Amino acid sequence: MPIDVSPVPQAERDAAYNNGAAVPSWTEKFAVWTRQSADIRARHPATMDLPFGRRERTRLDLFPGHDPQAPCLVYFHGGYWQRNSREMFAVLGEGVAAHGWSVAIPGYTLAPEASLSDIVAECGAALDWLADEGPAQGVGGPLIVSGWSAGGHLAALALDHPAVAAGLAISGVFELAPLCDTYLDEKLKLTMIEVADLSPMRRPAVMKPLAIAYGGEELPQLVANSVGFHAARQRAGAPGPLIAVAGADHFSVLDELRGADGLLTRAALSLV
Repeated sequence: MPIDVSPVPQAERDAAYNNGAAVPSWTEKFAVWTRQSADIRARHPATMDLPFGRRERTRLDLFPGHDPQAPCLVYFHGGYWQRNSREMFAVLGEGVAAHGWSVAIPGYTLAPEASLSDIVAECGAALDWLADEGPAQGVGGPLIVSGWSAGGHLAALALDHPAVAAGLAISGVFELAPLCDTYLDEKLKLTMIEVADLSPMRRPAVMKPLAIAYGGEELPQLVANSVGFHAARQRAGAPGPLIAVAGADHFSVLDELRGADGLLTRAALSLV
């Protein structure tokens, strides 16, 4: 019998990373979160839209805690580096804020207007700004980077920033090569240099605590990214747990960051 050596069909490669198609109700959830986040942002007008760069999206929303030395959760939003915005996700700071933490939510320029290299540099610039200007805004404690989906990738890369103490990467993409064969690359236009340099799996492990979390009902490729990245860090001796959120999909996993006693809220708290 002849061996089938044909490549995986395009539709199958696309479906492996298409979280929206796997969970169509995500649009309703995010619409609710956007409305709720608008109410939260309206209560902090003095520290919204703070510029840390020259581009339109290089601004951050800051929610200082009562104690200037409290930790600050820096949350990078997801959307495969090409959709969504920081304004949608203020609700995700509520969990740690209930414990006195500060919260910062930076934006970044989306693809294709920006390359992935540009986006990573903008996230670094946001951390530079927080390190330099945060104390004047009442945010002087350790920075704990976090993010979900594409933001999980960005948080993993940001772990080596000198101002960052630890991280929580949720449902991230830690090996970029497979994306080059999917619909996502139409806007990302990843170069081989970016795949090599910006895949957290290919970088030397950063010896700071990094909790890696994923939903138990996520697409297999996303689960494999988290499990594989955690295993690579373990082999290198890098600290941090692997957290499987039972019954959660790629979107509902974030519910565990909203509540004061949520699984991911507690994971963030344990990092300091």
